[in-house]
Amino acid sequence: MKKLMCHLVAGYPTMNLSFQAALGMVEGGASYLEVQFPFSDPTADGPRIQEACVQALDGGFTLREGFLMVRRLSRTIPEIPLFLMSYASLVVRRGISWFLDQAKEAGVQGLIVPDLPFDQDEGYYEAAWERGLHPISVVVPTMDSKRLDQLLGLLQSHGERYIYVALRTGITGDPTNLSDENLSFLNMLAAKELKVLAGFGISSYGQVEALSPYVEAVVVGSYLVGIIRESTTRFGGSSPDQGESLKRAVAKAVSTLIHPV
Repeated sequence: MKKLMCHLVAGYPTMNLSFQAALGMVEGGASYLEVQFPFSDPTADGPRIQEACVQALDGGFTLREGFLMVRRLSRTIPEIPLFLMSYASLVVRRGISWFLDQAKEAGVQGLIVPDLPFDQDEGYYEAAWERGLHPISVVVPTMDSKRLDQLLGLLQSHGERYIYVALRTGITGDPTNLSDENLSFLNMLAAKELKVLAGFGISSYGQVEALSPYVEAVVVGSYLVGIIRESTTRFGGSSPDQGESLKRAVAKAVSTLIHPV
């Protein structure tokens, strides 16, 4: 069975439209949602997500609005696990405990903070586990084997099963080839009974089909941000039906990633 984790930027192009896009993702068949809080310097993200972050911030995005949106999503689609993606600066600015408390209250199941690695995390991992949240580590196939073993030992000791695999180094958005090295790495993690979420550059049914046997869910981000941009540009900001049009466009895009046309 093909499962997708669909990524969106909260507040892009507006708070309400990003909410509608999330509903479209679920309508199209998403099994997980990854809601990114925009940041001014998203170092792991490619041009599409960077542009989306800039527009959301220019539109006045605040953490309060972000958590309100996530809370609204968790109550509207309680059957879909929600994961919050952020950068360390946002997490530590008000305090890790405060941020995690807000995330827990909003109904998220876990967080992805790529620049808070397990061995330089300022106490984030333990604080998340104390609250029953999943702090999802981001790894790459080229990660040093000793460091990877340390991480896997830590996850095992806390019963943590989720792990996020960036299928290559660099930024999101560029196409990704599923090499033998990638598939061997994914097989190794799956053998440890980890729930592997894997992505970076996924944009076609063929890629999703090839990757699905090896993972819990395939992560799709930049491609869907592009769909959101195209849809909102096409219908314009003055259309009263813009939210529904966006939702339909996103639902169709997600569905075509799961089902052959």
